[in-house]
Amino acid sequence: MTGRGRPGESAARTFEALPPAKGSRAPFAESWWGRAWLRSLEESSLDSGRLSRGRTYARGGAVGPVTVAPGSAAAPVQGSRRTPYRSTVQVEQLTDQQWDRLLDMIAERAANIAALLDGEMPAGLADDAAAAGVPLLPGPRDLDPECSCPDWGYPCKHAAALCYQVARLLDRAPFVLLLLRGRGEQELMDELGRRNTTRASAEAAVSATTTGADPYGSPAPTGDPAALAFASRAELPPLPSPPPLPDRAGRGPALVDSAVPEPGVDPAALELLAVDAAVRAHHLLAGALGTRHADTAPPVPLTEWQDAVRLAATHPTPEVFARIAANCGRTPRELAAATRAWRHGGAASLDVLNSSWTPPASRLERDREALRADWADGRPPRLRSWRNRWTVEGRDAQLRLGRDGLWYPYTKDQGTWWPAGPPDADPAVVLTALLET
Repeated sequence: MTGRGRPGESAARTFEALPPAKGSRAPFAESWWGRAWLRSLEESSLDSGRLSRGRTYARGGAVGPVTVAPGSAAAPVQGSRRTPYRSTVQVEQLTDQQWDRLLDMIAERAANIAALLDGEMPAGLADDAAAAGVPLLPGPRDLDPECSCPDWGYPCKHAAALCYQVARLLDRAPFVLLLLRGRGEQELMDELGRRNTTRASAEAAVSATTTGADPYGSPAPTGDPAALAFASRAELPPLPSPPPLPDRAGRGPALVDSAVPEPGVDPAALELLAVDAAVRAHHLLAGALGTRHADTAPPVPLTEWQDAVRLAATHPTPEVFARIAANCGRTPRELAAATRAWRHGGAASLDVLNSSWTPPASRLERDREALRADWADGRPPRLRSWRNRWTVEGRDAQLRLGRDGLWYPYTKDQGTWWPAGPPDADPAVVLTALLET
């Protein structure tokens, strides 16, 4: 390790074990700095199968409390034996000179400090730091995993599980990345406050010299520097509480039989659209009140066909179904398959039903290796491959890879392939569930 030496024990932080997320479609990292950590792991790995098993371990809750200290993260990881293994990932610490340059960059803009206090890594900081020779984000081969298990893989599945869990921690607190690089949160904030005070004093002296004022006299009441205000967390007022989410969406107006409609006006259809708008508004409000709303991209507008399928899936009555099928020019069987796909994954799942595509050969080979590695005896069923589809030989079962990177299960009934369940990034998880039905 390089740099200023290990700080005191108070710099280390231990995070409680994260709850299991088995079967979850959510990525391990949603922030750009968390995804950069995962890229470093996945680009430096020599075995995609072990990475896949590490993801399964992490989602299954096998990783215990994670202790993050300058230069390392460590946790017990439950494997096949009764006693957990001890896994560690080492990260090179920054030197004193690199920390000086990085802290100057952060202190130059009050918005940088505000972003860190708000749980965000300032946009552009990593690029500016890299240009100044400060590797804030780890690159390929920068992570050094170790484990007490007998597996010589790089990394083994236990260390891989730890790395995936660290990515989830990075999403919650960017200071974890700074601690891995060598300095704790309190130490950083104290140093930033000192630098801001020094900077403000220097600016005041320059201003006094320029205007001819006495720098030792009583200063004019010009207020506090913005950087100091942002750096002082104790002075930040609490945010107001968000509005409560209603228990359910509103019912909308009752239009049928309320009056004689004008020619061309369908009261029943208007009632349905009003109810649907209320349901969607309730869903959007629930998302806006969620903790990850600021990191969520706006939804992509739906096509007419996608919106028709969504309506049929959201309001599954015979009248609505028959009307949508007739107006879309689709058979009831086609619409039924589409609505089932929508319930399992929305627009991405509908695309898997309606179209085929050719994934990169490297992706398919990597998933085949992961499937063999994750299968109980290492001998999964024989699969016949065509484009993005794997069909199980001798069974009416099929996996389809979506453009979203997830595998979707399908079963054949009377010559037609039907969506058969929720997707997952791990083909072994999907195939196991499919063959058990």
